[in-house]
Amino acid sequence: MSKQKPKGSVVYFCIILLLVLVMIFSGLQILESTIFHTGQESGRPTTSKTIVRDGVEYFPRQDITVFMVLGIDKFGPVEASPSYNNSGLADVISLLIFDETNQNCRILQLNRDTMLDVRVLGLGGRYAGTRFGQLALAHMYGTGLEDSCENTRETVSQFLYGLHIDYYMSMNMDAISVMTDAVGGVQVEVKDDFSAVDPTIQMGQMLLNGQQAINFVRTRKDVADQMNVTRMQRHREFMNGLLSGLQTKLDSDETFALNTYESVSSYIVTDCSGNVISSIAERYGDYPLVEIVSPEGENKKGTQYMEFYVDADKLDALILRLFYAPK
Repeated sequence: MSKQKPKGSVVYFCIILLLVLVMIFSGLQILESTIFHTGQESGRPTTSKTIVRDGVEYFPRQDITVFMVLGIDKFGPVEASPSYNNSGLADVISLLIFDETNQNCRILQLNRDTMLDVRVLGLGGRYAGTRFGQLALAHMYGTGLEDSCENTRETVSQFLYGLHIDYYMSMNMDAISVMTDAVGGVQVEVKDDFSAVDPTIQMGQMLLNGQQAINFVRTRKDVADQMNVTRMQRHREFMNGLLSGLQTKLDSDETFALNTYESVSSYIVTDCSGNVISSIAERYGDYPLVEIVSPEGENKKGTQYMEFYVDADKLDALILRLFYAPK
């Protein structure tokens, strides 16, 4: 697999981390690792639901692979909670959509404040129904490991008409700092006033260190309009700079990938085995990123937290465009 990636790609920090891991497994031929728990590598199940709109039948596309990437608002190495209710909320929820027919990649970015029916796990981790709340809460149910990721996957799937999500990866916050410092800092244009939360982050062009990077991508209280949509825009700005730094390091330092992998491995949970990652690298590593889209909707201030309500009609059209094809 070629290490050359489009210089202008705009993706989230966890997606870039996935690509780095793909490079590692492809280039170094590492087949298994402690962070890659045994995944299902058999044939992918498909959704049989057919949708009719304006007299046209749409069926689920069979030529796409969907990879869910989660950024968890929690620090420290991943570890199991003693109960099935942990403190790690999913602040970043994105789906990488690998299109085998058109040989490209799209990203569906979901707002963590999206209000929907969240799956709830009760005693013993058993399914206990749903509650209406923020999408970010789905990861809270479970031990914080695979079961929390699975619960988020099922919640997202139901929100998107029963979409089959092939694989997932979650990453704790510390990996942002590790990745930033590993590339020698990330260059961004700061457009929001951070003086109330981190006076060291100045307006204009700036090279962020690890701690500043965490504040830049994580903080929304007392920054700009405090909306998650605005923070998501900063995610994209951050990733432009991180991608550039990663590209430089990967091209100039043969040990960078392995060293980075060793640094971030304790912050990741995924259902992929090394063989799956290697397969992803082989099949999709050169696919260009052609689009990043998010459901449209309305932000509202709830009684306890911000809420985002999607436009149902526009969401329907987006789901059909990304995941269905007309008969």
